Parts: sequence; C-alpha cells; structure tokens
Amino acid sequence: MVALVSRTGRHLQRYNKGRRQVVGCIPYRYKVNPKGSLEKEEVEVLVISSQKGKGMMFPKGGWESDESLEEAASRETLEEAGVLGIVQGGLGKWFFKSKTHDSCYEGFMFPLLVEEELDLWPEMNVRQRKWISVKEAREVCLHWWMKEALDILVLRLESSHSQPPQKQQEEEEEEEEEGVGPCSLS
Repeated sequence: MVALVSRTGRHLQRYNKGRRQVVGCIPYRYKVNPKGSLEKEEVEVLVISSQKGKGMMFPKGGWESDESLEEAASRETLEEAGVLGIVQGGLGKWFFKSKTHDSCYEGFMFPLLVEEELDLWPEMNVRQRKWISVKEAREVCLHWWMKEALDILVLRLESSHSQPPQKQQEEEEEEEEEGVGPCSLS
C-alpha cells in the first residue's frame, strides 16, 4: 500500500556538521517508440516543478533518522513525483548553499529506474511532473549539483551498454566514494 500523505516537520531530520542532509533521485525510463519497442539508447527523465513554481528539478528532500539513504530517496520520489521504482547505486554527494537560506546542505543523489507511475500521489496538487529528454533536463533544472548528478547517470548508462557487469559495479563503487568539496558560506 502506498501512503498518500507527505511526511512533514523536521524532528527526524539528519544533520552533519550543521549541514542539513538531503537526498533525491533522478527518475528515468527508456523511451518507448510508437510501435511499442524500447529504444535503449534514448533515456527520458522525470522532472518536477518546485513548490514555489519557479523552475524544474528532480525530487529531493530531507533524509530522516529512521530511514536509509535509499529509503529516503524512494520516499521523496514517491511524495513529490508520484513514481515507484528501483533505487540504484548512488551518483555522489554534493555540498551546496541554499538559494533562500544562509545555510549549507549535503545532498545525495540516486538514479531510480521507474517501474510505476501513479495517478494519485501526495504532492500532486502542488507540483507538476514532466517526462523530458536528458538535453532538456540540463536546460531546465534549477540546481547545478543535480545537473552534475544527471551527467554522471548518463555516463553510467552509456558505459553499462559497453562493459561487462563486474567492471560496471567497480566503477559505481568508485563513484560513490567521490564527492565535491565542502560548502563555504563566505
């Protein structure tokens, strides 16, 4: 059963050295052509509107103390975008400054291979969702760190078509260990 209510409040919110920890997903699928066959080369990603309605982004939100990173990523994607799927290996960790608050965040991003798109979801009345090409996503996404995560996902998907599974897994593990430098408020 799927919960149709978003979690609220920050009493379970995780922080690391004063930085709020957030987690998100890049929901994706392979485009289906009119004849019904999959075009493995063409990937579509799902973007959502910000709650304030100014621009598009990938679903993300607070990582809470009673869940794993993957569980938080899946929950946020369900609440904000109304899709369910398989959360895959992490794309990385970024440090960034809030555009509206004078604080730094620590953000984790994951790819989510969409298996189901719901007609009803918790934030359907405050967000729009739209399937678009990777190129379009790079143009409309509000956050630089989400664009970097998208680039990592695209490289991973491209390399998975040309590498044996063992090599692909090793590269994913290496990418998870990498990150971006600390956020500076100055």
